Amino acid sequence: MNHYQIWHAIELFAREHGMSCSGLAKYSGLDPTTFNKSKRESVFGQPRWPSTSSIAKIINATGAKPDDFFKLVGANNNSNEK
Repeated sequence: MNHYQIWHAIELFAREHGMSCSGLAKYSGLDPTTFNKSKRESVFGQPRWPSTSSIAKIINATGAKPDDFFKLVGANNNSNEK
Protein backbone atom coordinates (compact mmCIF):
# COMPACT_ATOMS: atom_id res chain seq x y z
CA MET A 1 0.00 0.00 0.00
CA ASN A 2 1.45 3.34 -0.95
CA HIS A 3 0.58 7.02 -0.94
CA TYR A 4 -0.75 7.02 -4.48
CA GLN A 5 -2.97 3.97 -3.89
CA ILE A 6 -4.65 5.52 -0.84
CA TRP A 7 -5.42 8.78 -2.62
CA HIS A 8 -6.62 6.91 -5.70
CA ALA A 9 -8.92 4.81 -3.49
CA ILE A 10 -10.45 8.02 -2.09
CA GLU A 11 -11.09 9.24 -5.64
CA LEU A 12 -12.71 5.91 -6.61
CA PHE A 13 -14.76 5.80 -3.39
CA ALA A 14 -16.08 9.29 -4.07
CA ARG A 15 -17.06 8.32 -7.63
CA GLU A 16 -18.74 5.12 -6.42
CA HIS A 17 -20.92 7.32 -4.21
CA GLY A 18 -21.69 9.81 -6.98
CA MET A 19 -19.54 12.59 -5.61
CA SER A 20 -16.34 14.46 -6.23
CA CYS A 21 -13.61 14.26 -3.61
CA SER A 22 -14.62 17.66 -2.26
CA GLY A 23 -18.28 16.65 -2.24
CA LEU A 24 -17.43 13.48 -0.32
CA ALA A 25 -15.41 15.46 2.20
CA LYS A 26 -18.22 17.95 2.74
CA TYR A 27 -20.85 15.17 2.96
CA SER A 28 -18.70 13.52 5.62
CA GLY A 29 -18.43 16.65 7.75
CA LEU A 30 -14.91 17.48 6.64
CA ASP A 31 -13.59 20.66 5.09
CA PRO A 32 -14.32 20.47 1.34
CA THR A 33 -10.61 20.91 0.60
CA THR A 34 -9.53 17.93 2.73
CA PHE A 35 -8.89 15.70 -0.29
CA ASN A 36 -7.67 18.35 -2.76
CA LYS A 37 -4.72 17.31 -4.89
CA SER A 38 -2.83 20.35 -3.62
CA LYS A 39 -2.91 18.87 -0.10
CA ARG A 40 -1.38 15.54 -1.06
CA GLU A 41 2.21 16.78 -0.83
CA SER A 42 3.91 19.28 1.43
CA VAL A 43 5.56 22.38 0.00
CA PHE A 44 8.79 20.38 0.21
CA GLY A 45 7.39 17.53 -1.90
CA GLN A 46 6.90 15.15 1.01
CA PRO A 47 3.80 12.97 0.75
CA ARG A 48 0.90 13.88 3.00
CA TRP A 49 -1.32 10.97 3.88
CA PRO A 50 -5.01 11.32 4.69
CA SER A 51 -5.74 10.77 8.37
CA THR A 52 -7.39 7.61 9.59
CA SER A 53 -10.05 9.89 11.07
CA SER A 54 -10.86 11.31 7.61
CA ILE A 55 -11.06 7.84 6.11
CA ALA A 56 -13.32 6.67 8.94
CA LYS A 57 -15.59 9.67 8.42
CA ILE A 58 -16.10 8.99 4.71
CA ILE A 59 -16.79 5.32 5.40
CA ASN A 60 -19.28 6.11 8.17
CA ALA A 61 -21.03 8.93 6.32
CA THR A 62 -21.69 6.77 3.28
CA GLY A 63 -22.81 3.76 5.31
CA ALA A 64 -20.09 1.68 3.71
CA LYS A 65 -18.03 -1.00 5.39
CA PRO A 66 -14.28 -0.56 5.84
CA ASP A 67 -13.73 -3.38 3.32
CA ASP A 68 -15.66 -1.36 0.72
CA PHE A 69 -13.00 1.32 0.94
CA PHE A 70 -9.92 -0.83 1.38
CA LYS A 71 -10.71 -3.08 -1.58
CA LEU A 72 -10.24 0.05 -3.69
CA VAL A 73 -6.68 0.53 -2.42
CA GLY A 74 -5.59 -2.35 -4.64
CA ALA A 75 -8.09 -1.64 -7.44
CA ASN A 76 -5.36 -0.39 -9.76
CA ASN A 77 -2.62 -3.01 -9.86
CA ASN A 78 -0.36 -0.57 -11.69
CA SER A 79 -0.56 1.94 -8.83
CA ASN A 80 2.88 3.41 -8.43
CA GLU A 81 3.88 6.62 -6.75
CA LYS A 82 3.41 9.40 -9.23
